[in-house]
Amino acid sequence: MIYITGDTHGDYDDFLFRMRQTNIGKGDTVIICGDFGFIWNTPFERSVLGWLFSEPYTIAFVDGNHEDFNLLSTFPIMQWHGGMVHQISHNIFHLMRGQHFTIEGKSFFTFGGAYSIDKELREEGVSWWPQELPSPEEYAIANKTIEQNDYRFDYILTHTLPTSAIRQIGIAPDPHDIELTDYFEWMFGKLEFIRWFSGHFHVNRVVQNKINILHDQVIMLR
Repeated sequence: MIYITGDTHGDYDDFLFRMRQTNIGKGDTVIICGDFGFIWNTPFERSVLGWLFSEPYTIAFVDGNHEDFNLLSTFPIMQWHGGMVHQISHNIFHLMRGQHFTIEGKSFFTFGGAYSIDKELREEGVSWWPQELPSPEEYAIANKTIEQNDYRFDYILTHTLPTSAIRQIGIAPDPHDIELTDYFEWMFGKLEFIRWFSGHFHVNRVVQNKINILHDQVIMLR
């Protein structure tokens, strides 16, 4: 089975609490919609990450804005279920931007990233990284993937939302983020898909009839 949830921010107890609400086990996959937060270069995060290595299921995540992107880029890149990933361990994978994955017969398009509104309170290269927003090359990869798949996927996995969906939850879109959220707005109108999953906003809510914003909710795909 495939399970999808929102930001985990490196909180091991919260992560395990969510998993205990499911029947997840060996051979299953849980996908986190950004801000995985366990990839940080501190002794605590390294020890917690080691605990996740022993889980019998697969953990996959798109990146959010609260990730150590410098550290993330040091992990080996490989192909996994048809798309490119950073392999963190035998059971943990970072789903790179603009990729297409087929997992248990279901197709996923992934495009992580978002702008940190709190970056002025953080230190570049220590607690904030400019790679949180996509590069032109990553947009180009995404466009090629979309075209190759005839604009059709079963599920879309992102961290932030299309611009109109942000407005629908009562938040003014940030101008620093607008290139990305407008790109998602274009995707929302152009792609054929069953469901869109995102995190970032720390609410559990359905918007635009097809977008699930996830916080601590866990959804099982049937």
